[in-house]
Amino acid sequence: MQALINSNDEDHSIDVMDAGTTMRFLTSFFALTNKKKILTGTDRMKQRPIKLLVDALRLIGAEISYLGGEGFPPIQTLGFESQKTDFIEMPGNVSSQYISALMMLAPTLPKGLTIQLKGETGSIPYINMTASLMKEFGVEPQLDFKLNIISIKHGAYRPASVTIEADWSAASYWLAFVALAEEAKIILPNVSEKSLQGDRVVVEVMKKLGVNSDFKNGSLELTKRNSQSHISWDFKDCPDLAQTVLPVCAAKGISGEFTGLESLRIKETDRIAALKNELKKIGAKLEEPETGKWKLTPGKIATLSAPIETYHDHRMAMGFAPWAALTDITILAPEVVNKSYPGFWEDVKSVGYTLSEER
Repeated sequence: MQALINSNDEDHSIDVMDAGTTMRFLTSFFALTNKKKILTGTDRMKQRPIKLLVDALRLIGAEISYLGGEGFPPIQTLGFESQKTDFIEMPGNVSSQYISALMMLAPTLPKGLTIQLKGETGSIPYINMTASLMKEFGVEPQLDFKLNIISIKHGAYRPASVTIEADWSAASYWLAFVALAEEAKIILPNVSEKSLQGDRVVVEVMKKLGVNSDFKNGSLELTKRNSQSHISWDFKDCPDLAQTVLPVCAAKGISGEFTGLESLRIKETDRIAALKNELKKIGAKLEEPETGKWKLTPGKIATLSAPIETYHDHRMAMGFAPWAALTDITILAPEVVNKSYPGFWEDVKSVGYTLSEER
């Protein structure tokens, strides 16, 4: 992201590889700052939809063309001469990255921007996080989730000093290790208790799955507790936690009923299909008996014989790694963790696990 955003070559090809956030944020950035760029990525990135964002940017006045399939990368930003509208509508249940991408560029528009979200709005914590950071840099979005309206006036960002929080999504895997370990005590440094991150709720979820979380002097101490035999959870505001929570339930004999998993189908892989495939390896079943409602029947970890496929998805590798607390496990293409947590395997090693690499 850092390298690509500083790319000054006109008509330069921007390869985001498999980073969806980077693709969406830079599409908005290059389109509305009048930069001419080609944005592309991996084969999977070329299957991930971007039409809603491109349609919104075109309404605002940006020129964008598709270089492959309609509605998908690669795309080319061709310039931005004038703002045609300061009001757009967007479905609220799509990736919040589309919304954040527009929010961050809105103050740079001469007329600002109002975004009307249609239907139910998901991933609200991510919208709040975006607004909070914009405020740190001198711009204050107005959010009204009763009316589903985001209003941002024209304004100037100013430099500011901010502390970047530890990533709760990355922290979640350590709660999973504690949930599955026979005995455990793990301390995670620099974890913010009052975080705006949606994945902060992993503390509440994992309490049901057998993990005590105590905040002490800016650190998070994780220890064991009794777990429930069944869990119900809505992942609408924290979809990235599904790959942490479901493998724990499946291996620990905890049945589950879940909602809010729809957006998982358009991530690095179809995460619902990937979860179904890998959970099946211990006899667990993930089913959708009615649209939007999923049911998990746990399995028996002792029956694991096949390696875990990762589908070019960092969260598949890290979400299933905690099974190592119960049995030997082989994970294919472990380097996928480099996307969000490059030191993950070293950290796993540091708490006592033996890692060997097979070629």
